[in-house]
Amino acid sequence: MSDALTYRAAGVDIDAGNAVVERIKPLVKRTFRPEVMGGLGGFGGLFDLSGRFKEPVLVSGTDGVGTKLKLAQQLGRHDTIGIDLVGMCVNDVLVQGAEPLFFLDYFATGKLDVDTTVAVVGGIAKGCELAGCALIGGETAEMPDMYPPGEYDLAGFTVGAVEKSQLLSGDSIVAGDVILGVASSGPHSNGYSLIRKIVERAGRPLELDLGGVTLADALMAPTTIYVKPMLDLLKQQPVHGMAHITGGGLKENIIRVVPDGLGIQLEASAIVLPPVFEWLMREGNVAREEMWRTFNCGIGFTVILPRDAAAGASALLARHGLASAVIGEIVPARGDERVHIG
Repeated sequence: MSDALTYRAAGVDIDAGNAVVERIKPLVKRTFRPEVMGGLGGFGGLFDLSGRFKEPVLVSGTDGVGTKLKLAQQLGRHDTIGIDLVGMCVNDVLVQGAEPLFFLDYFATGKLDVDTTVAVVGGIAKGCELAGCALIGGETAEMPDMYPPGEYDLAGFTVGAVEKSQLLSGDSIVAGDVILGVASSGPHSNGYSLIRKIVERAGRPLELDLGGVTLADALMAPTTIYVKPMLDLLKQQPVHGMAHITGGGLKENIIRVVPDGLGIQLEASAIVLPPVFEWLMREGNVAREEMWRTFNCGIGFTVILPRDAAAGASALLARHGLASAVIGEIVPARGDERVHIG
């Protein structure tokens, strides 16, 4: 009789972890850019910046996907939540004009399920392809007793770069500039604690038809990754500022890039709620003001630019498959309240 213990007996399966690595290698390799040095398996990811920028400013970002993870796990849909993870990070660094260069992920679970993990990382790799950045590293952590069976957590990290002379600081924003609202794919990855409460109160009608898609599909639609269209736009139009509409919604995100002394006036009539947001507002009895400060309300990204550049910008984004419309303008600040929607 032996009382010898092993790591596997303690709940950590090294072989399962190795199996994950082998299965994700081809997925990860598809994301590599010429600047990536080496492959998977090292202690650190290597990326060669030489010759790529004259005066590079590095822009970093990190995020998760909030409690949208709970919905993904309840529905058993693990293949797109990784796109959300990438989108939440790369869209943030994009706001300052940065091109995302590489991405790293952190996946933690109580007991490693190889198929689930590969599906999640496959989504992350797909997101990186959409953003044009390399998935150069990550961590898969199996931690018994930390997470209930079937649950996992995600975090992502990205680094981008922009020429110092092209950094978007918001300093060029002036009164009279317009705010171009660019369509989202749905709630993206924000407000899901409220969303799940509304869904539960409504009796979990996840198969409800919302104009040709189920409620489940509308809620699980992956975050739009705006990187390639916006980098193209920056080359062709005089963009003064951009904002990623995340937690805080339309009310609190756009103003973050607007200089002191200026405010924003959004036209409520220009913000047309897609069906999923109409359903959430009605079923949850959510006040319109609460909608504006919680959700993106169908607008996932905004661009601030001169009025005479708006039509050209909208046409360019349409060629990339993104709908957009002017939803407001920059105005002189009026007192302490800098954001007006009406």
